[in-house]
Amino acid sequence: MKIQDYIQKEDQFGAHNYHPLPVVLDRGEGVYVWDVEGKRYFDFLSAYSAVNQGHCHPDILSALIDQSKKLTLTSRAFYSSALGEYEEYITKYFAYDKVLPMNTGAEGDETALKLCRKWGYLKKGIPENEAKIIVCEGNFHGRTITVISMSTDPDSYKGFGPFTPGFVTIPYDDIAALEEALEDKNVAGFLVEPIQGEAGVYVPEEGYLKKAYNLCKKNNVLFIADEVQTGIARTGSLLACDHEEVRPDILILGKALSGGFYPISAVLADDDIMLCIKPGEHGSTFGGNPVAAKVATAALEVIRKENLAENASKMGEIFRNELSKIKSDRIELIRGKGLLNAVIIKPKDGQTAWDVCIAMKDNGLIAKPTHQHIIRFAPPLVINEEQILEASKIIRDTIESM
Repeated sequence: MKIQDYIQKEDQFGAHNYHPLPVVLDRGEGVYVWDVEGKRYFDFLSAYSAVNQGHCHPDILSALIDQSKKLTLTSRAFYSSALGEYEEYITKYFAYDKVLPMNTGAEGDETALKLCRKWGYLKKGIPENEAKIIVCEGNFHGRTITVISMSTDPDSYKGFGPFTPGFVTIPYDDIAALEEALEDKNVAGFLVEPIQGEAGVYVPEEGYLKKAYNLCKKNNVLFIADEVQTGIARTGSLLACDHEEVRPDILILGKALSGGFYPISAVLADDDIMLCIKPGEHGSTFGGNPVAAKVATAALEVIRKENLAENASKMGEIFRNELSKIKSDRIELIRGKGLLNAVIIKPKDGQTAWDVCIAMKDNGLIAKPTHQHIIRFAPPLVINEEQILEASKIIRDTIESM
């Protein structure tokens, strides 16, 4: 089959809920992927930061294969020999008392919302069904009904109502707005992305997270960090919150928690919060299954063993410096932290960020626009200096040639 045959088959038999770049990938290794015709590309999306450890990392692959030969799923109706060890490992890794394992990032967010509300009723004394959670404009926490109920993006919520109540929306990176919203005694939590990824890698002003955290503490409100995309070394620290020495009351992880091998997410909190949920009140058939436990442990070991947070910090500085050399009036702004970066493109001659991505694909690098004018660049964290320079040249040459 030719590339167009694969695309046509997906178009005919699959739901039209994505608009992929017209490239059909067949295999991957490290920072590279190859299409069905054998052409190699730099992967500068990393499956939306799920493949931080690089494609098909051998250590994670071995963990997947070894456990799959032994036991794959028990459900949580029974104990397993893998889960307790994983729970001990991840809670010590991130320094929390307890973990609640789930599968997807959206499930992690839903779990955190339930946990926050339950804490609000049991510990803060909020009247039943009156708990509120503050969220930010431009947020992206997934695609479930409750999650899109807090979205400000019409593409996410339009045509899917009625929506779940209980959310208070404020501008992102606005301490004054947060302080005002926290005056409501029925607020149980503040859910925030340390860097808004889908919004276009929107990095808040330095000190925003720390000030927000302190305000939450002052008002007896839980600070909930969605680090599904920013966490696990992507921004140059283990967590993006670490840049401001903020320890979330509830931490949501996903994506790179598996290195791209398996859907794995996790919600971490201390006993005072986590033990508000009792048996039968929340769960997942696949959450915390033996394969997930072994894969996540291996994925986190790779991050630590290969110093990927440090590498992300170093390579990110080189990358932004290289992009700053682009000689083109198409570039409006370059921003980011670590290896989570974005370029804001000025539309010109009818060409948008999509057209730039098509041209980069033709030149051997794949990335994807978010919105019409922003290109997010997030390569695997195993990328080295030679590779980052070569990839930067592809981006630079492509944009300057347009």
